[in-house]
Amino acid sequence: MIITSRFAVSQVSSGATYLQARQTTPMAAMPRASSEVSISTTARALLASEQTSANAEVAQRLAEIKKRPGVERSPADYDYLRAHDQRFVELGERDPKTWTADEVDYMQQAGGFVNTMAKLSPKEKAMYDQLVAEGNHEAAAGLNLVAMARMLPDDQEVTLPDGKVFNPNRTEVTADNIRKLFRQMFVDPSGQTDRSFEALASWLDRQAPASV
Repeated sequence: MIITSRFAVSQVSSGATYLQARQTTPMAAMPRASSEVSISTTARALLASEQTSANAEVAQRLAEIKKRPGVERSPADYDYLRAHDQRFVELGERDPKTWTADEVDYMQQAGGFVNTMAKLSPKEKAMYDQLVAEGNHEAAAGLNLVAMARMLPDDQEVTLPDGKVFNPNRTEVTADNIRKLFRQMFVDPSGQTDRSFEALASWLDRQAPASV
């Protein structure tokens, strides 16, 4: 079984819009000042209402865009995403290797890519974050490959070249399972997937409690 999915995010830049409020000094008599305050309060309420409506419209448009996979999006959709999703922009300016599991999950969904992180349990996501924090990017890539191997129906089993049958979605991430099961799902002449899986398996070996 060959899995070749990749994802990348282009670096983008963002701009900001600033609203400048005009400040006036009351110089008229008290009745006039009271009238000005009343008008100002009404104006602020109107502005707040318009901003709320605009924010709701942006949120709705972003939600509609993010529902569609990347191949179904137009260049205008990505322009809108970059213009209105600040988190997408900021993460896109960082090295993807430094993203936490939550950030990878966000970028995969926002960018319309295969959402591999949805296939990791909370415990496995914490493991991913630990690997990233330690700078063990090779092992983190191996865990992402595990997630990719699970992009199947939850009850589907896989038959490996050596005849073993297992369900990737119901198999725990252990050093033994990485080497004997998950690793066998991939065919990669470059050897990169083997290196990533072995880095993950070796890391798991080191986490195991020492036998007495």
